[in-house]
Amino acid sequence: MTVKIGVPDTQSCVYEQGERVLMASATQAEADGEGLQTVPNAGDVFGDFTPYGVGGLGGSTDGPLEEVHVFWLAGMSCDGCSVSVTGATNPSIEELLAGSIPGLPRVVLHHPVLSVTAGAGFTKMFRKAADGTLGHPYVGVMEGSVPDDQILPEGYWSAMGGGGFDPDSPGDQPNRVTDWVKLLAPGAAAMVAIGTCATWGGIPAAAGNVTGSMSLTDYLGQDYRSTLGVPVVNVPGCAPVGDNFTEVVAGLLLFLQGIGPLPELDELGRPAWQFKETVHRHCARAGYYEEGRFAEMPGDQECLVEIGCWGPVVQCNITERGAINHMGGCMIAGGACIGCTMPGFPDKFSPFYKAPPGSAVSGTISRTTGAGIRRLRRMSQANLNRSPLWDRTGEVPTPYGRGMSGPTTVGKVEGFFYKRLQYRGSTNLAKANKTQPIPKSMNILEQERDRAAATRGQETT
Repeated sequence: MTVKIGVPDTQSCVYEQGERVLMASATQAEADGEGLQTVPNAGDVFGDFTPYGVGGLGGSTDGPLEEVHVFWLAGMSCDGCSVSVTGATNPSIEELLAGSIPGLPRVVLHHPVLSVTAGAGFTKMFRKAADGTLGHPYVGVMEGSVPDDQILPEGYWSAMGGGGFDPDSPGDQPNRVTDWVKLLAPGAAAMVAIGTCATWGGIPAAAGNVTGSMSLTDYLGQDYRSTLGVPVVNVPGCAPVGDNFTEVVAGLLLFLQGIGPLPELDELGRPAWQFKETVHRHCARAGYYEEGRFAEMPGDQECLVEIGCWGPVVQCNITERGAINHMGGCMIAGGACIGCTMPGFPDKFSPFYKAPPGSAVSGTISRTTGAGIRRLRRMSQANLNRSPLWDRTGEVPTPYGRGMSGPTTVGKVEGFFYKRLQYRGSTNLAKANKTQPIPKSMNILEQERDRAAATRGQETT
């Protein structure tokens, strides 16, 4: 099942919606005497009131979007998602920031860890977005769980910036991240939750937590839609594959630009093409499972199910995409899948590295059928590891295979019926050329030695 709730039917409608959002923001900005920034200038690193962006470069009021702002909020987070995104390669964060991808607007990233500014200089653009005076469409990104600190009479679990949101009462009071989300979400072109903490609650929402942490979707509610009618987009993982996130961002930018559809999402708001398949289906160790061969210790090469791998039921693309630059990943590196992309993580997958209860049944079945499968495959393998010429001569001309005999009686019977099935409806060239001769110059060096010995014998005589 896939959902495209609130998505316009045509690309023209998509562009018109994006254009309306941009024009509305631009009109408000012009009314405030600011307008869209078009002149190159210095960035925020040189002061609190200088133009924004990389080098101060701004957008344009004409034609397609030239820049889209991304506001990054961190709740109950370890910053692992940020680390993953900085390692993305397809596309890379550098390509998005530089605007070097044809057709995509440049991304202006406001990140609390990666930013070169701090304090009021950093939160200035957040406030503009919240006030509707930014003059550009923006995307909100939530990393980490959303704590339940709205119920607190004072204080917070996670905060960013200070001074309050009321301009008439400035001060040093920290601003709750949950307040930032409330202010930014209504005007965002899209809201993206990155990492399992933001998408499902994750570790901060595990049993025994005192923060009442939840996912971004839980916080905003089932009926939340962005200004373009997009529900929260979820990119889970602990930490997620960096390419999964940047790929989704690129898709959303194409959508905002009016030259692409909204990325296809599944019933949980995940990118459908990334989380449709299970880990097990693309795992490099999956072949061992059907043969009933299981690892007993971490580091063994066989299937890891019996040492706590949940791969057969977990939806994730880590095994085919890899962790960074299409390399590595949990199972590739020998680690069992503990279900970190799933809504039930971590509680429903605990204790880690203990065989899932279901593996007692499926593993027993696999061992029973796998024994027969391995036997049949070894028989076929023994036959296919011999060339037709070796079969005709009854020997394997290699010192490594010295002593290997020709096909056994069982092998000949198996080969007879196997070939009948293999060539049914097709031409068996070997059968049509039964009298194919054995090469006369086989084992040429031994023939030369025999001839030389015979010649010496004749001379002696």
